Amino acid sequence: MDQKLLKKLLTDLKIGKTSVDAVIDRLRTLPYEDLGFASVDHHRAIRQGFPEVIFCEGKTRAQVLGIARGLLKKGGPLLATRAEPEIGRSLTRLTRRAVYHELARVVAIQPRLPVLRGDVLIVTAGTSDIPVAEEARLTAEIMGSRTETVYDVGVAGIHRLFNRHERLLKARVILVVAGMDGALPSVIGGLVNRPVIAVPTSRGYGASFGGLAALLTMLNSCAAGIGVVNIDNGFGAGCLAHRINVMET
Repeated sequence: MDQKLLKKLLTDLKIGKTSVDAVIDRLRTLPYEDLGFASVDHHRAIRQGFPEVIFCEGKTRAQVLGIARGLLKKGGPLLATRAEPEIGRSLTRLTRRAVYHELARVVAIQPRLPVLRGDVLIVTAGTSDIPVAEEARLTAEIMGSRTETVYDVGVAGIHRLFNRHERLLKARVILVVAGMDGALPSVIGGLVNRPVIAVPTSRGYGASFGGLAALLTMLNSCAAGIGVVNIDNGFGAGCLAHRINVMET
């Protein structure tokens, strides 16, 4: 249990600000809250630095809203990914702080403006890769990382990337999103001494096999210092970029 939370509960109980029943009610949801269809992990922020994130795909509207209400009771930030417009609009009705980013299919709820740290640079090979990149950007930002984007600089027009070489060298972490042949992370990895997170997307023609071709290219990169996440996994990439970005040197 969070020691600060326990100390506050005990202090409130001692000075009469709350009742025994109220304390028991708070403790009942720790370490998780059983909703029947979901076990909401209220200790995740303590263990990992950020609350449980709702993956909306495959869940009903009622299930997503139930989980969101459970998380919002704790007063922290909330992130919901893969939210289609109907669910996105429903989540924004829970609180005025909720913002639905339709391109990224992300709903973000921030109780207060975060203090952004570091420098995560997010690069895409093409415009078609932007939705995945935006999921990564929003994830890193709500977790507390400062981000910047450079979009549509793929290897078919490599001069577009070279014009940003100086910016690449200044970044603390570089997150590269690419479909088709997936070659951009390898090129960038050969130009910088920064950690590069490669994100394959499912964008491409038939033989791209839904992003498998890009994934295999990235896994077989000859450039050093590149890590690869799963196909279209902007959330996972944004989370990893944030954790690297805020590590103490």
